[in-house]
Amino acid sequence: MLSPSDYRAGVGIVLVNSHGLVFSGRRRDNRDHPWQMPQGGLLDGENPRHAVFREVREELGTDAVTILEFRPDWLCYDYPAPESSRRATLYRGQRHLWYLLRFDGADAQIDIEGAGGEFSAWRWNTPAQIIDEAVSFKQPAYRQVMRYFAPSLMSLSSGRPSGLTRIAAARRRHQISA
Repeated sequence: MLSPSDYRAGVGIVLVNSHGLVFSGRRRDNRDHPWQMPQGGLLDGENPRHAVFREVREELGTDAVTILEFRPDWLCYDYPAPESSRRATLYRGQRHLWYLLRFDGADAQIDIEGAGGEFSAWRWNTPAQIIDEAVSFKQPAYRQVMRYFAPSLMSLSSGRPSGLTRIAAARRRHQISA
């Protein structure tokens, strides 16, 4: 069994728009299957929730997001080979806590050029496209993430509120506290 320290700790971000489509960025490093969701490492002592907002600002140049859900367990993937990247010589792979975020702005508010330079292009994709266009070693983790968030993603794409949204709305309407 691997130790958690064998994996670089970070956060993964499923950023969804009002149509239930998911943000995908094209990596600048020209690898095969260069599309991925935003992600990033945790800084020493950093709270994962703070890391999510920092990564969105750094990679997408926006703050127009709201956290909808959080997956509380780590999802790991292994790098394909130690020579595949500098990080692969330091870690066996990465482990992420995943967050589902709603994008609350207009597309023009996403600024990948002014951001950290991680992506050269971006687009909105279906969850299936996100998985298919990811590099192969990330696909199993992406499948698990999409399966976990599937109820929320389906309710967003259908325009109907999920059960949790309906319960929250009822509580507000009737002034019921949780």
